[in-house]
Amino acid sequence: MKVAVLAGGKGTRLAEETEVRPKALVEIGGRPILWHIMRHYAHFGFEDFAIALGYKGELIKKYMLDYCSLSSNLTVNLGTGEVQRNGGYQPGWTVELVDTGNETMTGGRIKRLAPLVGDETFMLTWCDGVADIDLKTLLDFHRSHGRLATLTAVRPPARYGHLEFTGDRVVEFNEKPQTAEGWINGAFFVLEPGVFDYIDGDATQWEREPLERLASDGQLMAYRHHGFWQCMDTLREKHLLETAWQTGQAPWKLWDF
Repeated sequence: MKVAVLAGGKGTRLAEETEVRPKALVEIGGRPILWHIMRHYAHFGFEDFAIALGYKGELIKKYMLDYCSLSSNLTVNLGTGEVQRNGGYQPGWTVELVDTGNETMTGGRIKRLAPLVGDETFMLTWCDGVADIDLKTLLDFHRSHGRLATLTAVRPPARYGHLEFTGDRVVEFNEKPQTAEGWINGAFFVLEPGVFDYIDGDATQWEREPLERLASDGQLMAYRHHGFWQCMDTLREKHLLETAWQTGQAPWKLWDF
């Protein structure tokens, strides 16, 4: 099954990092967040990727071209130029890298991947969020309802400490609770190719008219994820993920190595 990843945005709210690299290559634990997301999908057996490129997309191409060499020990024959890779993690992923334009909106980027998806069910996510979602269960849920689209609904972490009072006395303090109510779109979609008919072109924003029309037509279902989910829109959120990784408390790390 194809996994589409949108990696073309400019990441302006993370400008400290994205002035020199696309958001997809901002690192957590010395690895691009794109790598973390792909490892998540690969953990559940989804290893066929189509990545929609835009802003500084050439750096993502270079990363993919260099990945095996940088992740392995190398034996180089300087006479013949032959390179032999030894050890290291060498995944059997197929990665298609597609230039979708610097100014193309999210819906337009998705539609440009249509020729790669064909007539098959496919998965879709952004390159700026990690979670511990069981992707097999998500796919089973999608197949059970027969609609065109499934999104993963999450309850986002609160940005500030949560206080409960009795009068003026604090009776409960929780630094980073999940909100007690309210669900948001956490991406991690499963989609049928019929969704392409809801996207007009490059100027279409997926989160607006296409999803609104799918919902209006009764074709959008929500898979409620009660576990960990965290986006990386700001430097603060990047530091939260980095701290989790460095302290061995990264819930999205479902793989063993």
